[in-house]
Amino acid sequence: MAFAQGSRSSLSYIVESTFGTTPAGNFTNLPFSTHSLNLTKDRVAGNDIQSDRMPRVDRHGNRQVAGDIVVDLRDADYDAFLESAMLNTWATNVLKVGTTPKFFSVQDYAADIDIARRFTGLSVSTMGVSLAPNQMVTTTFGMVGKDMNPTVAAGSFVVGESYTIVTTGTTDFTVIGASDDNVGTTFTATGVGSGTGTASVSFSVERTAAAASGAAPFDAYSGDISIGNVGGAAPVAIVTSLDFTLTNSFAPTFVIGDASAPSLEYGRADVEGTLTAYFEDASLINRFLNETETEIEVSVDDPTGANSYTFTFPRVKINSADVGVDGPTSRMISLSFVALYDTTEGTNLKITRPA
Repeated sequence: MAFAQGSRSSLSYIVESTFGTTPAGNFTNLPFSTHSLNLTKDRVAGNDIQSDRMPRVDRHGNRQVAGDIVVDLRDADYDAFLESAMLNTWATNVLKVGTTPKFFSVQDYAADIDIARRFTGLSVSTMGVSLAPNQMVTTTFGMVGKDMNPTVAAGSFVVGESYTIVTTGTTDFTVIGASDDNVGTTFTATGVGSGTGTASVSFSVERTAAAASGAAPFDAYSGDISIGNVGGAAPVAIVTSLDFTLTNSFAPTFVIGDASAPSLEYGRADVEGTLTAYFEDASLINRFLNETETEIEVSVDDPTGANSYTFTFPRVKINSADVGVDGPTSRMISLSFVALYDTTEGTNLKITRPA
């Protein structure tokens, strides 16, 4: 008996033009280190009281997809996911926070047991980036989405896609590739279908995925973090680690008549972070005490130096500046910060890549 191994797993994605609907075409491979994408269903329990104390009714209610995709950040492979996180598109190699969501279908394939799970209507609800010595630049995309291996109505089947019949209705599945019209029959669609029948995306077939870019991951050795010296002024601190999170607060909008949400709503683009630096002087403490706004710029590169991203927080407010003594070694200062809208840049976070 074969058991699915993480080492034989792959993720791939395709951008949706219609929320929750996987378009035709090849997916693109998505390099990753871990993921926790899963479908969850709310439990709806019956309220009847029985003299024997035992419940009679329990059903499944609203359903949604959620989970993290953790990656070693690199050039090109995650540009679409960065756009989803920022709700915007790259413009002349610059990406700023916007208001246009991007949605994906993501395929989780277990090659050793030939099972493919298809998640639809996914968007990046949170994006966390972590820099520290002696490690790759780790990015966590917190995903929220609509459904898994969804049921599709006749008339919307994708040619070449594998489905399993759920309800026959008035659809003749044999004219679009099925061997019969029985519930449970798996077939590869040769047409979009017609009538009132439905079929679910099959678990047994992986949609072809194009190769990833092959670019090398970014690491902290090649990066640079500056506080208060964007534009070339002298840095005010030597930073040893930095973590920040962009939170969009995507959530499904559930309605009567459908257990899967017809859309996702989003909230503010909140950017918060923490950093640690060597305690050299009172400059950072004074910025905290005096509520002096500053800027932070983070550049990460691959070993060739040809590929990079620069994360710029043009207007930052420091909300804590903690200094302690942790033994006889160097004393450190730990800061927490929030990134605010800057009128000059028109954003609270900007990502730049080389031309």
